[in-house]
Amino acid sequence: MRPTSLLAALSAAGVASASPPRWNPLVLRQNSTDDVNPFAGKTHFVNPAYAAKLEQTHAAFTAKGDSANALRVRKVQQVGTFVWVSRISDLPNIDAAVEAARAAQTKTGQRQIVGLVLYNLPDRDCSAGESAGELKSAEDGLRRYKEEYIAPYAARVAAAKDLDFAIVLEPDSLANLVTNMEIPGCAAAAPIYREGIAHAISALQFDHVHLYLDAAHGGWLGWDPNMPAAAKVFSEVVAIASKNGTQKARIRGFATNVSNYNPFNAVVRENYTEFSKSWDESNYCTSLSAYLKEEGLPARFIVDQGRVQMPGARKEWGEWCNVEAGFGPVPGTSNNNTVVDSLVWIKPGGESDGRCGFPNSPAAGQWHDEYVQMLVKNAHSSIDSVKL
Repeated sequence: MRPTSLLAALSAAGVASASPPRWNPLVLRQNSTDDVNPFAGKTHFVNPAYAAKLEQTHAAFTAKGDSANALRVRKVQQVGTFVWVSRISDLPNIDAAVEAARAAQTKTGQRQIVGLVLYNLPDRDCSAGESAGELKSAEDGLRRYKEEYIAPYAARVAAAKDLDFAIVLEPDSLANLVTNMEIPGCAAAAPIYREGIAHAISALQFDHVHLYLDAAHGGWLGWDPNMPAAAKVFSEVVAIASKNGTQKARIRGFATNVSNYNPFNAVVRENYTEFSKSWDESNYCTSLSAYLKEEGLPARFIVDQGRVQMPGARKEWGEWCNVEAGFGPVPGTSNNNTVVDSLVWIKPGGESDGRCGFPNSPAAGQWHDEYVQMLVKNAHSSIDSVKL
């Protein structure tokens, strides 16, 4: 996702990949505590709906006689990805994920952790508009968000206590409150964002649900002036959530790089990162963690590596739309950073960022098979080790 005020910011300037142990449903799960990594010993949920979309990609490589990349598609189809719930009409996506995860858990005996994205704030995407949502605050959007979206969302995950959930809350939203308040739409949306996200946090306080607030990425909030300001905004929203509920609201941590292209460990440090401590996502997590701790927040992260930029593919951090990339490291790969719970694939590679960037890109969210073919060709080497 995009840092709309990047120029202003510049001027201001894990888990092992081995198979987890079998889950015994007769043994009570350990209580969700701050020192337990929710991804440890669990299998990242593989979304059959996303795997089905990749059949088009497999067919394209097969038609070209490219058996090597056709095989790689089959391996990508076995990789865990997050399920996006971006509209009220998407709520059945949770039902489908729960059913599929239960089937996988029964078949393998391995505890599943289902990744979900909660993304439907009123006045969503206030700074850019490529991913503007269905709800508007001027049209009773906040009430609808709470009653028609959050309430059934929470009911669905609450009923699936036999699974674990990692839920990313509202990508881009709070970052806009840090850097984009000069944009009238964002200034007007600020109180709606705070109240809406706080309500979502308080509604999702279940032991088997692990909440990660979106913290943008190193190219957006990773600059020295932005990190303490971001931590303060996060703290204020969690405090509102605590006032809403009967007990102190808990979040597990923060999600970074959602739908963006920053590598976790950069092989090459790009020139545009010269004056930043957060020149890759591992450094961003480490840099931000100190400010989070000062605000009394958990300094723990998941990092989206679904689409990792190719070195030199961008000339500036502000390029955010359908950038040249490859599928990143397989989720759960050891990350060598103690504040990071897991590398994950949050953005399903192949779903367009918008009508921009890569040639002939369709509207945001639509399938772009030429782009996903590129992701396959440029995929991280860990993809080749995935077992079929």
